[in-house]
Amino acid sequence: MKNLLKIAVLLCCSYWCFPQQISKPIPENYFKSPLEIPLLLSGTFGELRSNHFHAGLDLKTKGVTGLKVKASADGYISRIKIQRFGYGMALYIKHPNGYQTVYAHLSAYAEKIHDYVLKEQYKRESFEIELFPKPGNLPVKQGEVIGYSGNSGSSGGPHLHFEIRDENSRPMNPFLFGFKSVKDTKPPRIRGLYAYSLSEEAHINGQQSRQKIKLTKISQNTYKAEEITAFGKIALGVDTYDQFDLSYNKNGIYAVEVFENGHQKFKTYFNRFSFSETRYINRLIDYSYYKSDRKRIMKLYKPDELQLDLVESIDRNGIIHLDKDSLNLNIKVVIKDFNNNTKQIHIPLKSNPIKLPSKKDSVTPYYAQVDYPSMFENGKIDVFIPKNALYEDTYLDIKFKANAVKVHDYKTPLHKSISIGFDVSEFSEKDKQQLYIAKTYPWGKFYYSNTKKTNNRFVTYTKEFGDYELKIDKTPPTIKPINFRDGKWMSNYRYLKLKIDDDETGIDSYYATVNGKFILMSYDYKTKILTHDFNDDAIKETRNKLKVVVTDNVGNTSIFEANFNRK
Repeated sequence: MKNLLKIAVLLCCSYWCFPQQISKPIPENYFKSPLEIPLLLSGTFGELRSNHFHAGLDLKTKGVTGLKVKASADGYISRIKIQRFGYGMALYIKHPNGYQTVYAHLSAYAEKIHDYVLKEQYKRESFEIELFPKPGNLPVKQGEVIGYSGNSGSSGGPHLHFEIRDENSRPMNPFLFGFKSVKDTKPPRIRGLYAYSLSEEAHINGQQSRQKIKLTKISQNTYKAEEITAFGKIALGVDTYDQFDLSYNKNGIYAVEVFENGHQKFKTYFNRFSFSETRYINRLIDYSYYKSDRKRIMKLYKPDELQLDLVESIDRNGIIHLDKDSLNLNIKVVIKDFNNNTKQIHIPLKSNPIKLPSKKDSVTPYYAQVDYPSMFENGKIDVFIPKNALYEDTYLDIKFKANAVKVHDYKTPLHKSISIGFDVSEFSEKDKQQLYIAKTYPWGKFYYSNTKKTNNRFVTYTKEFGDYELKIDKTPPTIKPINFRDGKWMSNYRYLKLKIDDDETGIDSYYATVNGKFILMSYDYKTKILTHDFNDDAIKETRNKLKVVVTDNVGNTSIFEANFNRK
C-alpha cells in the first residue's frame, strides 16, 4: 500500500511540474551553457512573437559579435543551414540521448565546420546552403567551440539563439534542463486585464465588445479587479510580461492558471510545442488588438479549433458561464515565471441578465466556411480560400477593382495560405516581365508579395488578408563598391565589400566571379552588404577582373565590373 501511495505521489508531482505530458525523464544538468559569460536573457521560451512562439532562449552577448559558442553536450553536427533570413547561420547538434540543440544567428563557424561548409558552398556556387552531415563527419565534445556569436539572419541585434528539441524535433523549454544561474526574483508584470463576450446574449458591464477591466493593487503581488456585471458565456485575456533581475527586456511568462470559486478552469505552461502548432498563436492571442495596438493579449480560454498542447482547458474550455440563476463568482488568475515568482488577480463576477439589442452579421456575397474550400472571382481576379484556412465561418468583405482587390480585413487572422490570382493577358510580354503582385497597407506602404508567374496568370500565396494589386517595377538594383575602387591594390585587405539594394521588389539573387570563376560572397540583408573573404583562397592572380550580377524579384538585372590587384 505504501509503494502504491509513493507511485501516486510521484505521478501527481510529475503532472503538476510538467502539465504537458513529457514522454521521458528530463536530464537536468546534461546540457551546459553554450557561452563562457554569465547568462543574461533577451528572450525566453514560448514568448508570443509574430505568427509563432519563440522556440528557445535568446542569450545576450554583451552587444557584440564573435564570442565563442560551445557545444552544450557531446554529439555530432547533424544539420548546417545558412539563409538570408530566419536563423541566418545556424548549427544543429544531435546528442546520444536523443535530444537536439540549435545555435542560431552565428557570425562564423569553427575551423573544421567552416572548411566543411566552404567546400560545399563552392561546389554548389551558393552562399545559402543546407547540409546534413553524417554522424562520423563532424563529431563534437561538450564545451568544444563550434562557432562564434553573431547577428545573422532575422536577428534584431547581436545574440545567440539557443534551443533544445526532443527526439521528435519539438522545441522544449531549456529551463526544464537546468540553466538555473539566470537570476530572477522579479514577479511578472501585468499591463492589462480584458474580458470578452462569446455568445449572442453575452455582455460585460452591458457591452459586447472587448472590455478592459480596471485593476487595483492590494499587495505587492496581488491585484483586485473592479466588480464585473456580466451574462452568458464570457472569457478573460491578459497582457503580461516578465523580467529578469539583470535585464530590462520584456520577456514571456511561463504559466497562467485560472480558478473559478477555487476550482481550476484553465492552465497553460510553456514547456513544449511542435512547429506544426506554432501558427495557432494567432488564435491564442487577440489578433485584432495586436494588429491595431501592437500588444498581445493572451486569451485565457481554449476555442474549439485551438489545437495547441501548450493550452490545457480543464472546465468548459476555460469559458465562464453566467445565467440568471448564477451565484456571484470569484475568479482568480495566477501568472508565474519559471522561478515561481507569482502575480495574482482576483476578479469578482456578478450575474446581470439584461436584454441587449440583437446583433446582425455583416452579410456579404462572400461567405467562407472553415470546413470547405471557397472560390470567389470577379472579372480577371480570383480569391481561393482552402479548407481550414479560417478559424471560424466568416462573411468576407471583398472588393474587386480593375487590377486590385481588397480581401477582407488585415486584422483577421489566417491559419493557412490563401491564393489571389490575376489574369494578365492584357499586358505586353515586356510588361509581364516587370509586373508583380504587391500587398498594400492602409497607411500607403506597399511590398512585393511573392509572385508565381505562369503564362497569363500571376498568383500570390499569402497568410494575411488585406489589399493586393498589380504593380510594375522597371528599376534595376543598385551596386556600389564599399572599400575599393577600380584598379585598387587590395593586398592589405581581408575583405572585398559591395552594397547592393533594390527599393521596390527586393533582391532575389546575386552571382560574383573573378576572372570568370565563381567567388563566394556572403549577404547581410540588414546592412545590404555583399562580402568576399580573401581567406577563402579562391583568388590566385595578381591582376583580377571582378564581375557581380544582381537581380531583383521581377528579373531586373544590374552588372558591376571592376579591376583590382592583389599580391
